[in-house]
Amino acid sequence: MIKILITGSNGLLGQKIVKRCVKHGIPFVATSKGRNRNPDCPEEHYAAIDLCQFDAVNCLVFKENPTAIIHTAALTNVDYCEMNPEECRQVNVLATKMLYEAAKMVGAHFELLSTDFVFDGEKGNYSESDEVNPLSIYAQSKADAELLLLKDTSNDNWSIARTIIVYGTGFGLSRSNMILWALEALPKGETMKLVNDQFRAPTWADDLAYGCVEIVLRAQKGIFHLSGPVTRSIDAIVEEVGKALDLETGPIIERISSQTLNQAAKRPPKTGFDLSKAEKLLNYHPKDIRETVPLLKNDLYYYR
Repeated sequence: MIKILITGSNGLLGQKIVKRCVKHGIPFVATSKGRNRNPDCPEEHYAAIDLCQFDAVNCLVFKENPTAIIHTAALTNVDYCEMNPEECRQVNVLATKMLYEAAKMVGAHFELLSTDFVFDGEKGNYSESDEVNPLSIYAQSKADAELLLLKDTSNDNWSIARTIIVYGTGFGLSRSNMILWALEALPKGETMKLVNDQFRAPTWADDLAYGCVEIVLRAQKGIFHLSGPVTRSIDAIVEEVGKALDLETGPIIERISSQTLNQAAKRPPKTGFDLSKAEKLLNYHPKDIRETVPLLKNDLYYYR
């Protein structure tokens, strides 16, 4: 009998994984710091926990005895991590280590959510076997978290799901995402300042949740790349949103170089993933932006 423990259940991806579990009748327990902010998550399936309180983590895992843990919780603000390296390491590496050790104690599969930022962005279209080369404190923390699993010769009951710019709608989210920003700004004719020298494959959160849950249901192990199907420059991504909205006039974009932003953390210039492994083993076929925008517009009314 499968039972999934989901960390970061108040976040965008966490909410989508909860939604998928509810829809398909998969037993689960959802965890986040503080109260349950997702009305679609029944309170009897929710447990508030601070993942940096290691004793509490152990107690919860032993109490719930899950068959799998999907670890989505992380500190993901790249520039904040750059300026707060100790907090970043505590949340992204040490908490992951404790949770992974607890998973091993109860024999649970451990699935770690990771990022395209573990790569340096010199090549693009990365496969699971490509060598990582993180450029920032955040990226290094995720690479270090991955190593906890990769270097464990005593256990192979784990998976790593790397992804790229996750977007979608949810309840009470603390951070917006680029696609939603464009959905709101473009119909108003607002000018958007966008970089044209960074290339990404944005990932619809519902597609990512599908992939994460399928890894568990299909008992898969190892690294999987789960992203959107097309890699574009950031300004071109917003242009796609504009086309999907079928606006009379195109988006008003002021194109800038990423160097002018003076961001604290360095970003990889070009990522994007080879999805062939996920397509073959998970039947993962993600939607592109023009397919998801109509769905997002409908969702916006639901989540307000």
